[in-house]
Amino acid sequence: MTKPSLFAIALEFFNSLDWNYEIAGGGTALSLSFEGENGEWQCYADIKDDEEQFVFYSVCPETTPHEQRSAMAEFLTRANYGIIIGNFEMDFEDGQVSYKTSIDVEGARLTVALVQRLVESNLDMMDLFLPGIRTINQGKMTPAEVLAKIG
Repeated sequence: MTKPSLFAIALEFFNSLDWNYEIAGGGTALSLSFEGENGEWQCYADIKDDEEQFVFYSVCPETTPHEQRSAMAEFLTRANYGIIIGNFEMDFEDGQVSYKTSIDVEGARLTVALVQRLVESNLDMMDLFLPGIRTINQGKMTPAEVLAKIG
């Protein structure tokens, strides 16, 4: 018996939730939207069957202005400290902030439960930190002050 493709497992998870998505990346990725308590944003599931990797991104709905990118880098570095599953990242060229969760299942098997854990923890983290990201973008508080408010 051959094991199902990572793409098939990802589709099984998203279909079980009746989540609207578009197939992208030449059939190797899914694009979808999510609305949390603190906003709405785009998400992408990048399924790399050949490398046996599943990557899920939440993309912040606003980019960081050039003048706030150093503060955002500090904020994201401070936020990442102690996070077990996933991490924040920022593209310094365009100011795009995203949260990434991923797994490499070489020699193992991706399951719907693993996809669910990666997706849910990702969405929870973006929703939790989104107000702080917006505050940093506005330049109203220091990264340490914002993180103290998040707790």
